[in-house]
Amino acid sequence: MTWLAACLIVGISSSAAMAAGPTPHTEGSKEQVRKLVDTIKKYYADADSLRDRRRAFEDLMESTPEPTRVQIRSVDVGGVDAQLIWPARLHHPLGRRAILYLHGGGFYSGSLRTHRAIAGSLAKAASADVLLVDYRLAPDSPYPAQIDDALSAYRWLLDSGYESGNIVIVGDSAGGNLAIEATLRQMRVSGQLPAAVVAMSPITDLVATAASLAANNTDPLIGKDQLTLIRNAYLGTRSPSDPLISPLYADMTGFPPLLLQVGSGDALLDDTLRLADRAKTAGVDVRTEIWPGMVHQWQLFPSLLDDARKSNQQIADYAIEHFADKPK
Repeated sequence: MTWLAACLIVGISSSAAMAAGPTPHTEGSKEQVRKLVDTIKKYYADADSLRDRRRAFEDLMESTPEPTRVQIRSVDVGGVDAQLIWPARLHHPLGRRAILYLHGGGFYSGSLRTHRAIAGSLAKAASADVLLVDYRLAPDSPYPAQIDDALSAYRWLLDSGYESGNIVIVGDSAGGNLAIEATLRQMRVSGQLPAAVVAMSPITDLVATAASLAANNTDPLIGKDQLTLIRNAYLGTRSPSDPLISPLYADMTGFPPLLLQVGSGDALLDDTLRLADRAKTAGVDVRTEIWPGMVHQWQLFPSLLDDARKSNQQIADYAIEHFADKPK
């Protein structure tokens, strides 16, 4: 039995506490994943360039439902377009708790539309306001524009009256990278830190050294070739091993509580697990969830995957657990 198989069966990782969220990969779940993979491949069939892949991602997510039972307000957060999303309930205390959501898309794609469904889902499940940020994209706006925009959004929340203990930063893929790097930058300037950070299949190593890039090379959304495209567009001539860019190489001492979610079929599986090890060694309170059979960014498809709905609820529960002012 492999180390990973043992982890999935007993529900733990080698160095970080494993949450009791992932469920066995049933035949029904496998079929849902197969249908999702087929759908993704259809949209990306002729998408080779960054421009084509950006359009494919938009088209793919346009085919998914918009959020329901939420209210949405467009806001300017320090010159960055964003949407504030909250549950459509009269008793919801607007301005009390917030999730800052940083979307994925390889630093070059993704938008308010692609991630509005998951943002709305988290708003309802966590009884929180979700700030979804339309940060600048590569290659027109390379590093560090994306992190600058993420920090502008976080500081806008603080300036708007949200207390840091009631803010959780969440991001998927490239957004997971931004969630971690923005928090690390706050640490470097001794700024107020969020109550917790959630990173779903984060890009932690732009050097692309993870063994799972080869082992899980059938992942339909990301792989070694895509990481090369991302690195060239996002970094130019900058070193991908710079800890200001790839959190796998950063000192995480003093980092807030961290939830990491990743699928066992994700090409970035090892990136997530290696970051968990590094954070745990630095004394960070880390919780790691390995979801059997899931591929990269499966959390974005709750209309197609039961496990996406379950994983979104796990994230909301984690946010509630760490909010200083918990919802009743």
